[in-house]
Amino acid sequence: MLITFKSKAATEVTMYKEHARRILELLEKDVERGIITPAELPHAIEKIEAAVADSKAHPISDEVSRDVNAHHNENGDDNEHEKPEHVTFATRVFPVLEMLHAANKMQREVMWGV
Repeated sequence: MLITFKSKAATEVTMYKEHARRILELLEKDVERGIITPAELPHAIEKIEAAVADSKAHPISDEVSRDVNAHHNENGDDNEHEKPEHVTFATRVFPVLEMLHAANKMQREVMWGV
């Protein structure tokens, strides 16, 4: 399922619900439907930027890398799939964070599920 973030300050951002969940749980918001008011934006931006910094300080673990590589031979090819590339939290949240900054600058709300 997809979640689309909307604001009059920026273009829509659509992402998988499972990826949006981490962002919205950080902000203590409902995943199905909600709003971030202009008054909430500075705190929301602060929380997300702190989570991004934390995720950069703790890169993908050796255990996760081992699990990803377990399905590929020494040449990195299993003849069935391409080796998956890990997408960081910072990369996933970037468009939403940009929307929050734009909304904060213009004092507009950010909504989803409506």
